[in-house]
This record gives sequence, structure tokens and C-alpha cells, in this order.
Amino acid sequence: MKTKRIVLLSLVALLVLIQFIRPEANAGEENTPRDITHAVEVPDNVMVALKTSCYDCHSNHTVYPWYAQINPVSWWLNHHIEEGKEELNFSEFASYAPKRMDHKLEEIVEEVEEGHMPLPAYTWLHTDANMTDEKIALIKSWASAQRQKLGVSATNK
Repeated sequence: MKTKRIVLLSLVALLVLIQFIRPEANAGEENTPRDITHAVEVPDNVMVALKTSCYDCHSNHTVYPWYAQINPVSWWLNHHIEEGKEELNFSEFASYAPKRMDHKLEEIVEEVEEGHMPLPAYTWLHTDANMTDEKIALIKSWASAQRQKLGVSATNK
């Protein structure tokens, strides 16, 4: 019985101690000169869809839920955000080369059409981020139009 108590108290102490080890918050400025809105046209309805479903993990500004203040959950969330920003960062989109912009727009369509994005773990708690058929069609139409405006031909990829 004494061993169980020591183990339990040790676990509680460990959980308390890890609360002091915080990852850096993803709280950069919104709409900087490198933001996607400075590279391609983003209508308001598309921006709402992107901010609702994508920006928390794919920009330099995350709106954190309450549970992000609890470790090890904050570490897990931070890891997902860092991975998301490595793949696509809307806050840095204007700094991409045109070919990369074109490819990222193409990937956006693929990811939402195939149901890979947003992640199910995200939409489970953020139901407004779910991709409806209408939202998928909106993003697909927008991304296709922007790819045409970029004028990057398939042969130059």
C-alpha cells in the first residue's frame, strides 16, 4: 500500500512540475507583409473558411483553447502546429516562390477534398472547422482561380 502511495504522489508531483515547462506560444502578428493576402486574392468568405479551419495550425497566430494551458497537451498541440507550419504557413505565403505557391494551392485542394485536413482531432473539438461540401467547393474554386492567376504552367513545375 505504501508503494502505491509513493508512486501516486510521484506522478502527481511530476504532473505539477511539467506545468512549468512551456513551449513558446504561436502568437505572431496577423496580416504581415508576407501573409497570403499580399500574394493572392482572398475574398472574405474564403478568409473566414481558412481562419476557421486552417489558421490555428497553418499560420503564425494560433487561438489557443483552454486545454492548451495543460501539459503534456500543450506540447502535443505545439508539435502539431510546428508540423502544420512546416507544410504550409499562410503567414509566410507571400514569401514563397510562385511555383511553390502554385503547388501549395494545389495541395490545399487535395487535402480538403480527401478529408485529410483539418485533422479529425481538431474538428472533434472545433466543430465549426469541419469541411462541408460547400466549404470544399469554395476553397477548390478559389484555389483553382488563384493558380490560374499565378500563371505557373504544369510544364515548368
